[in-house]
Amino acid sequence: MMPPAETRGLVGVLFDLDDTVLSHGVLTREAYEAIWSMHEAGLRLVAVTGRPSGWGEVIARQWPIDGAVTENGAVHVVRDGKGVTLTFDGDAEAVAHRRARLDALVVTVAKALPHVKLADDNHARRSDVAWDIGERERLDASSIAELAQLVVASGARTTRSSVHLHASFERDDKASGAIRFVHARFGDDSGAALHRWAFVGDSGNDAACFAAFTHTFGVENVRAYARVLTVPPRWVAPSKRGAGFAEIAKTIVSSRW
Repeated sequence: MMPPAETRGLVGVLFDLDDTVLSHGVLTREAYEAIWSMHEAGLRLVAVTGRPSGWGEVIARQWPIDGAVTENGAVHVVRDGKGVTLTFDGDAEAVAHRRARLDALVVTVAKALPHVKLADDNHARRSDVAWDIGERERLDASSIAELAQLVVASGARTTRSSVHLHASFERDDKASGAIRFVHARFGDDSGAALHRWAFVGDSGNDAACFAAFTHTFGVENVRAYARVLTVPPRWVAPSKRGAGFAEIAKTIVSSRW
């Protein structure tokens, strides 16, 4: 695990949700207690997820975190007193234009691949679209490849998590979105943030963060994505999902004293 001297220099932890903090979609007691333990240790905490900004609005209000970078980097949800503030890249006209292009892509995919289903959280999304490939549906590899090809052909960027395939016309990925968040929220220099914040994740859409940040952790199930990660996490927990996240949090907190 991470050397104590490196851990003491951290100011915060960025963490993925699905199959990192959440175990098959469920927030376990040990994972939630792990978030609280890091909060009580004085660490800043930011969720960095492919999940929708609607989810981010809820967890930023209810969890002991400073905010959430949602929709794979595009929409920032900042804890603002008792409420939250959402920020986007660009003005309202640019956001609406990108949304219209996404809506057209959804129609294209539905015609070409009628058996491919949208994820059930799309109603809470503002800047991207997600199709279900492994949450409630089990999409075969050839269909996933066809879906990805359609997304790329439209000019959109695609990312894949453990449960969804995403399409977006946004510029940010998880890493650039997270860096932009900590600079805007805390004034952290973008270069320094890469060394002063740790990242915890589990899958392919965490690749940008594993490559960008110095201090990176994976829960055990990240090993299944080794072939798609150009840079793997530096440390991998013994356990999967929420249990692994709790192990990582314990390591970070215990070595700070």
